[in-house]
Amino acid sequence: MVLGRELKLTERSPEMCSNTKFDYNSRLDKYLCESTELSRANAKKCLHRGEVTCDGIVVKNSAFKVPDDCEVRLLGELVKARGLRYIMLNKPVNTLCSNVDEVYPSVLSLLDIPKAYSLHIAGRLDADTTGLVMITDDGQWSHRLTSPVKVCGKRYRVQLADPLPEEKTPELVEQFASGIELKGEKALTKPALLEVLAPSEVLLTITEGKYHQVKRMFAAIGNKVVGLHREQVGAISLDPLLKSGEWRYLTQGEVESV
Repeated sequence: MVLGRELKLTERSPEMCSNTKFDYNSRLDKYLCESTELSRANAKKCLHRGEVTCDGIVVKNSAFKVPDDCEVRLLGELVKARGLRYIMLNKPVNTLCSNVDEVYPSVLSLLDIPKAYSLHIAGRLDADTTGLVMITDDGQWSHRLTSPVKVCGKRYRVQLADPLPEEKTPELVEQFASGIELKGEKALTKPALLEVLAPSEVLLTITEGKYHQVKRMFAAIGNKVVGLHREQVGAISLDPLLKSGEWRYLTQGEVESV
């Protein structure tokens, strides 16, 4: 499989945020796991063999607390704390927002970085849906991004099978703003913002994530979604420089906007 390319931004671009936080005073074996490709078991073996030094002193105790500014070396090579990672990916079609490869490959297979499969996908898209996906190993940040308690708008560009009648546009905008009754559900959807760009192309912003919600909303008005692309989540917009399958680390400002 061809791995996704990381977008390298120019010097004029904001600083990328891949190492914003690290839990110092954590266990040494955990530090090694989060900073290298080692598993917890192999990290302990390296410690027991005396292959790890902290500020020049051999440490064999897995539970040793790594202090701030401590110089950790493995077989003489400096081990730097990787910290928490925050990534935006332009998801291609026929990939899964899953930590395992199934019928289609996981989007995590597109990330050519250490321990990609230990990362968490914050907010999922269907296999045939493209666009903005956020990936991180910061569980609290992911929860803030996806929690129903926090009203977080998600904007989609939608291609429709049938053109919307121009004369019905105001009525449809009001209908989506008032809530759509989905098949099999009694409660209406939360207010959604419908922007008609062309007879068969619209932008739809929703604040919830029901199963196949966008597709079901248009099915409820007698239309069919034939193309779906997520452009924005909250204040974070998909970088227009990212081609399908490409990714980059979020900026500090993007991370803090959640």
